[in-house]
Amino acid sequence: MKDLKKYSNKTKAAFILLVVMLIIILSNFNTLQNSKNVNENINAIYNDRLVVARYIFQYSNKLHFIKTEAEQPNLSDHLKRNEIANTLKIIRSIDHLYAKTVLTPKEKTYFEAFLNSCKTIQALSQSNNWKQVSKSGDEALKTLELLSQIQITEGKAKLNAANEMYGGNNNLGQLQIALLIILGGITFYLLLIKKKKTIRIPEPPSLN
Repeated sequence: MKDLKKYSNKTKAAFILLVVMLIIILSNFNTLQNSKNVNENINAIYNDRLVVARYIFQYSNKLHFIKTEAEQPNLSDHLKRNEIANTLKIIRSIDHLYAKTVLTPKEKTYFEAFLNSCKTIQALSQSNNWKQVSKSGDEALKTLELLSQIQITEGKAKLNAANEMYGGNNNLGQLQIALLIILGGITFYLLLIKKKKTIRIPEPPSLN
C-alpha cells in the first residue's frame, strides 16, 4: 500500500511536470517568434528607414546646390546648365538606390512626384528658365520633407512594435521562472510527503 502511494505521488509529479514543461515549451516558441520579429523590425529600421533618410539628405544637398546655381546672377547660362546637368546625374544615381528600398504606397507616390520634379528641372535648365528651375527645386524639397516625415512615422511604428515584443518576451520569461518555482515546490511536496502511520494499541487478551 505504501509503494502504491509512492507510485501515485510520482505519477502526479510526472503529470504536473509534463503540463508545466508543455507550457514552457509553448512560451519559448512564442519568445523565439517574437525575437525573430524584433530582429526583422530592427533591420527594417536600418535598411528601410535610416538608409533612406541618408538618401533624402543627399537629395536635399544636391537640390540646394541646383537652386544656388540657378539663382547666381554672375554665372553664364552654359556653366549653369553644365553644373545642374552633372548634379542631376548624381541625383539619378541615388534614385536607383532609393528605388531598391522597401517603399510604402504613399512613399512611392511622393517618390514619383520627386522624380517628375527632377525631370522638370532638367527640361527648364535646358531652356535657361532659371527662375522656374529654382521654383521646381522648392517643390522637390517640399516632397522630400514629406518623404522624411513618412520615414520618421514608419521608424517610430517599427520601434514601438519592437519594444512591445521585447516587453512580451520579458513577461514570458518571468512567467517561465514562476512556473519553474511552482513546479519545484509541488514536485518536492509530492515526492517527499509520507503517509501518516496509524499506531494500533493491542487489545488486552480476553479472559473468557
